[in-house]
Amino acid sequence: MQQWMDRMALTDLVMRYCRGCDRRDFALVRSLYHDDAIDDHGAMFRGGPDAFVAWLPEVTSHWSLTRHSISNSVFVIDGDQAEGEHYVEAWHRTQGDNAKQFIALGRYLDRYERREGIWKFTYRSLVFDHGSIVPVDDKAMERMGKDAPNGSADRNDPSFTYPLLASLSR
Repeated sequence: MQQWMDRMALTDLVMRYCRGCDRRDFALVRSLYHDDAIDDHGAMFRGGPDAFVAWLPEVTSHWSLTRHSISNSVFVIDGDQAEGEHYVEAWHRTQGDNAKQFIALGRYLDRYERREGIWKFTYRSLVFDHGSIVPVDDKAMERMGKDAPNGSADRNDPSFTYPLLASLSR
């Protein structure tokens, strides 16, 4: 039973990271790392969680929207330590006219520790496997976007009208 509960807690940790990045909720992202953790995004960034969270607004300012999607997750748990591998599709849409989608396909390789009963990242690295850049079809976006609320990379996103989801922000 404990292994199942640990896997659920680790899955939740990974999903909260995606939400925090995509909604620009950097306080949420910071809460997911132990103070002595390292985030390693290769040549783009390598450092501790405070520096990582300070870097995120700079790097995400180039994008009108990001969307991180996780699949093929595996965890190996050994007591209060664990490791994980997660395939990630990260979509990044540029701002303005003639927008483009930068689509990065890669994997997160993680190490976690449970301290005082809470799982958090101790090391997160990004492995780039493939990517592409495609133009955004603005006409299709207009047709599809008029029938449903539009997402937003901030607290204007419709998800923040759901009190329980909004409570993820610290």
